[in-house]
Amino acid sequence: MTAAMVGWAHMPFGKHAEETVESMIVKVAVDAIHDAGIAPEDVDEILLGHFNAGFSVQDFTASLVLQADPALRFKPATRVENACATGSAAVHQGVRAIASGDARIVLVVGVEQMTTTPGPEIGKNLLKASYLKEEGDIPAGFAGVFGQIADSYFQKYGDQSDALAKIAAKNHKNGTGNPYAQMRKDLGFEFCRAESEKNPYVAGPLKRTDCSLVSDGAAALVLTDPATALGMKKAVAFRGMAHVQDFLPMSRRDILKFEGCSKAWGEALGDANLALEDLSFVETHDCFTIAELLEYEAMGLASEGEGAKAILEGWTEMGGKLPVNPSGGLKSKGHPIGATGVSMHVLTAMQLTGTAGDIQVKDAEIGGIFNMGGAAVANFVSVMQAMR
Repeated sequence: MTAAMVGWAHMPFGKHAEETVESMIVKVAVDAIHDAGIAPEDVDEILLGHFNAGFSVQDFTASLVLQADPALRFKPATRVENACATGSAAVHQGVRAIASGDARIVLVVGVEQMTTTPGPEIGKNLLKASYLKEEGDIPAGFAGVFGQIADSYFQKYGDQSDALAKIAAKNHKNGTGNPYAQMRKDLGFEFCRAESEKNPYVAGPLKRTDCSLVSDGAAALVLTDPATALGMKKAVAFRGMAHVQDFLPMSRRDILKFEGCSKAWGEALGDANLALEDLSFVETHDCFTIAELLEYEAMGLASEGEGAKAILEGWTEMGGKLPVNPSGGLKSKGHPIGATGVSMHVLTAMQLTGTAGDIQVKDAEIGGIFNMGGAAVANFVSVMQAMR
């Protein structure tokens, strides 16, 4: 165990026109420091996960965390970015700072404000997480990228519309119990399965219910070394972690295999000396339902081409053998890019400390997190367990 989370904060995701990037950063930073029971002057290093890519006029944001308290002035603060895995990139960087001995206490914040940007610009900004030289003209932006992936999967393995609708319905049902979720509504399988005026096709076989929400929000956490963590009121340790970066162009990879995801899971579980079946639950990156389906296969829950079995047979439901996205995932919770990975770590820590409320997984002991940037380009896995 290289580091542990000892405090955290999470604001509700959604449309927050009354907020700014700065105000959201300050809000969760103050709350996370308070939750950890430390003083701001105890913080040795600050890491901010903020994708931006045009969402915020203010593009130099690391020092905005210092606005949370004058005692943070002169602390080293760095903005970390790795597309949709930006939040986890910041968390992992914080763990490394602890493990190296360069810092004893690290504050990590993830933030994004997307909804104040006009719709066409949102799509253009998100597409920057693809290889523009080859993929920049794909219709429907980043949804179009995953629409092409879904098309290819359907062509190879048959129509998976039932499985995708089941994933969407599962995550929306889970999200009804998450007070931080942007959409707390159980849409049901039939609504998610059928094309309708309220659920039109967006790209390829993907409908609106197959796509994560455009969101504003922030989350924060405090990290320290395991020895220090034992003296804190709560502590959730990193048992294993991995970061695997793959080629950016989809043309250089078999995009249906999510090999970077698979490799990251293998490395992180190996680091933790665990197998997938040892996990109590997983929070995974369902930016689109086809992504969650492919991740079932990449993590080893199902064989190649058989990911549908995991959802259709109920394995990934709350009462299944491996609950996936008990929080509701990005599909229900929302996906403010820079905040997503930090949010996944916070919600996992809540599960492992038995404080997840209505989304609590029964007897949760070990949690897994997969957060990716692009189409399985930046792949981050964390395996976590409560120390106390």
